[in-house]
Amino acid sequence: MAANGAAKPAMDGATTRRPRLGSMSRPPFPWFGMDIGGTLAKLVYYEPTDITPDEAEAERDSLKVIRKYLTSNVAYGKEGIRDTHLEMKNLALCGRKGNLHFIRFPTTGMERFLHMGHEKNFSSLHTTFCATGGGAYRFEEDFLRIAGLQLNKLDELDCLIHGIHYIDSSKFNGSSECYWYKNPTREDLCEKMPFDFRNPYPYIVVNIGSGVSILAVYSQDDYKRISGTSLGGGTFLGLCCLLTGCDTFEDAIEMAANGNSTNVDKLVKDIYGGDYTRFALSGETVASSFGNMHIKEKREAASKEDLARATLVTITNNIGSIARMCALTEKIERVVFVGNFLRVNPISMKLLADAMDFWSSGQLKALFLEHEGYFGAVGALLQLTKTSPFDVPIDQ
Repeated sequence: MAANGAAKPAMDGATTRRPRLGSMSRPPFPWFGMDIGGTLAKLVYYEPTDITPDEAEAERDSLKVIRKYLTSNVAYGKEGIRDTHLEMKNLALCGRKGNLHFIRFPTTGMERFLHMGHEKNFSSLHTTFCATGGGAYRFEEDFLRIAGLQLNKLDELDCLIHGIHYIDSSKFNGSSECYWYKNPTREDLCEKMPFDFRNPYPYIVVNIGSGVSILAVYSQDDYKRISGTSLGGGTFLGLCCLLTGCDTFEDAIEMAANGNSTNVDKLVKDIYGGDYTRFALSGETVASSFGNMHIKEKREAASKEDLARATLVTITNNIGSIARMCALTEKIERVVFVGNFLRVNPISMKLLADAMDFWSSGQLKALFLEHEGYFGAVGALLQLTKTSPFDVPIDQ
């Protein structure tokens, strides 16, 4: 995680500046943006759909191969996935019209990705690759050595904020990008409700990846990192692998969905025999995460699914508690949760929604975004196409 939201100095001590919206140019295709996190690498690819006959005739065969490979598959090997449900169609970008594709794969598969790039001859088409996240620094030499690609490394928090604003302003195929949950803990009454994010300031953004960064955003170009925690999605996956023997995030979430955390956690009623009425604490409130696991009988009775659910609840509650305290400190009522920890994870989203509403007596609202963990990659794409309307330093 970056230590703060400020851009890092350029390697030679100088800085370049993001061009304003009026100074647009068209880089050669293909257009990529990448966010290389500690657990997942996220890639966005802009596929032009307004190619003229002259362009098609002049297009290199290697570009045609790349386009066909990326757009005709939904899976790439055993680990790469194109999230087709997130595809943005007919998106205007840098004077072109096309579709934006969203692809993810484990960061552990980076070397295989780079060898694929070498096989598809990426370097013959595009020698600079805009990337953000810690992996942009970690894998910089590998990009050049294996795939012949020069990385333009961008600050991850800059890219995150710019990506959020751009995706929301572009609309998601005509629907709302931002939403919240009404009656989150009532399966029979729970509703996913659209939220108008056109004028959101100020708001808190909680970016849940391997770890967690929390930012206060006051305008399009005024934001700061105010807190964070090392207990994030990577913690959940790592503990689940240790406790249950699962191998993937999807497996861990599926196990959690079938578990009961109350078989693992110590609740208020386990201590008080019921509710703690003075402070309006329900007897079902978790008093101690994993608090029953020192009891041999309960430990032996707990299933792997129970352990996965308790792990998910523990991590989620911790993130929600920190986010709430940050919102109170900054006196901000809107809290936006993003990041790949929330992918296929409605349990955590509903827990966060309920906790933020309950503990603030309805003053704080938990908001979510459809594209979850892809905003950093979108921010990197914006820098490539030079359509970002923000004029702040970036490293080169």
